[in-house]
Amino acid sequence: MRRTSRIIRTRRSPGNHLAAPRTRRAAAVLAAGVLAVSLTACGGGDDDKGDDEDKGGGTGGTGTTVTLPKLDGESLEVAAVWTGAEQANFKKVLAEFEKRTGAKVTFVPAQDPIINFLGSKVAGGAPPDVAMLPQPGAIKQAVDKGWAKPLGAEAAKELGENYSQGWQDIGTVDGKQYGVYYKAANKSLIWYNAQVFENAGAAEPKTWDELLTTAQTVYDSGVTPFSVGGAEGWTLTDWFENVYLSQAGPEKYDQLAKHEIKWTDPSVKEALTTLAEIWGKKDYVASGALGTDFPTSVTQTFTGGDQPKAGMVYEGDFAQVNIGETEAEVGTDAKVFPFPAVGDTAPVVSGGDAAVILEDSKAAQALATFLASPDAAAIHAKLGGFLSPNKNVDPSAYPNDVQRKIAEALVAAGDDFRFDMSDQAPQAFGGTPGKGEWKILQDFLKNPGDVAGTQAKLEADAAAAYGN
Repeated sequence: MRRTSRIIRTRRSPGNHLAAPRTRRAAAVLAAGVLAVSLTACGGGDDDKGDDEDKGGGTGGTGTTVTLPKLDGESLEVAAVWTGAEQANFKKVLAEFEKRTGAKVTFVPAQDPIINFLGSKVAGGAPPDVAMLPQPGAIKQAVDKGWAKPLGAEAAKELGENYSQGWQDIGTVDGKQYGVYYKAANKSLIWYNAQVFENAGAAEPKTWDELLTTAQTVYDSGVTPFSVGGAEGWTLTDWFENVYLSQAGPEKYDQLAKHEIKWTDPSVKEALTTLAEIWGKKDYVASGALGTDFPTSVTQTFTGGDQPKAGMVYEGDFAQVNIGETEAEVGTDAKVFPFPAVGDTAPVVSGGDAAVILEDSKAAQALATFLASPDAAAIHAKLGGFLSPNKNVDPSAYPNDVQRKIAEALVAAGDDFRFDMSDQAPQAFGGTPGKGEWKILQDFLKNPGDVAGTQAKLEADAAAAYGN
């Protein structure tokens, strides 16, 4: 999955209408504060798993909130890039849809970039009925290519009742609603091994300088501070976006996302130089980062007893899926703090995966309606490693206090979030393995001293992809 940011108006979604910058900034600051308070409140560690096992049914205690048609004999294909536990958990949501409607749903594993995958399916005359698209830019491309079909009245009604306007807007193209943002992510989190911190006497940092101090404390205790999944370039863009949003501010973030300022701008130089304080510090990043995929970057932080490969790993709430593959308990062994403030305020970056209909039918529209409901989200939430922007999901559906507080903070942010910058870019620049921003930041991880060269390459590739 392309992991999921916080408010932005996507350059690729002309139907979006955002609040004035000053209002957005104030609200984003508030949202970051809410997140910080929430995570601090639950940092002491209670997993709550036993309490939640009896919440009842797949809906996490919310009951059935949406009426679906009978679809006996109908079949659907749903494509997504999700793998492993993430795919398995989504299949349980699809199983509930099958149970309620009588339809048969087949999950189709897709490859990144999903637009290319879908293109081959369309060309072969066999597109999936619904695709989970991880980028606003991908939704726009699907619309421009004539693949995507607008949501019907029932799905749009469900979306309007359960989502803030901002989450509706990023699924809109030219005034029409195409996407249901079923899955979100808070991508401004750093997870840490509680035993490593305790052994080192390290504290949760609130600022970048404090993060560097914490890293040194962990390093001095004999553990490498950071695990980085550098084999997957999207993790590196997420690092950059958090630093850039906090340091340069939301207005600059919006401008860079639209390529209204160049990647050779001094603000980009400052952010890359800041990143190099960790990426370029000898022995601060676990060895083999460029060969480490995201799941391994998480699991190696929470295995190995008192000597894991690293003490901390940056990424979103969805890292809990991978933590769940270890013996570590979220909230006890694996704890989390908000990405520290690099500038005046801590960043709040999010992302998401939207359901988009490619083959219009009563069954496809019903699935989109179901995915826009609290019922579907609550099933997935209960399984862990999932965050929904659906404001009517009962918080009790989440399996532990850490995840519950992260979800509540996301909903409390309302429309005020910045969406992942690379996910807003043309896919050739911001969403293709081995190319564009992903590849250039991988090169920068390998050689973090080359700030100017990295900026020049980013600008050249961005200019080509944006066409300006």
